[in-house]
Amino acid sequence: MARSGARKRLGDLGERLAAEYLEAHGYRVLARNWRCVGGEVDIVAEDASGLAFVEVKTRRGRTYGTPEEALVPTKIRRLETAAQAWLAAHVGDQPVDWRIDVVAVEFSPAGTLLRLELHRYALV
Repeated sequence: MARSGARKRLGDLGERLAAEYLEAHGYRVLARNWRCVGGEVDIVAEDASGLAFVEVKTRRGRTYGTPEEALVPTKIRRLETAAQAWLAAHVGDQPVDWRIDVVAVEFSPAGTLLRLELHRYALV
């Protein structure tokens, strides 16, 4: 159980750093950890280009690969489903420009932040 708690803390830290990074780069965060039946969106934000549904992937070390490698097809489908549900709940039929961005957060095994990288238009 301690391991899953440590993973949750690491993920929460990555999401907090990602939200701070996005705000510092002109995004306005609208929601965090928005959940629906079909999935979850880590961060819903907007910038001058439109809405961004942001998936944050955080890793400590590369034992399980890079953060980007965690975006498996099942996760991508759940993210797209959740984005569509958010749009239906908050925008309705109004046309809106949207995309999926990914923020990769990578720490060393010792806990030093090595990389925080934004991939705009990562999946759409």
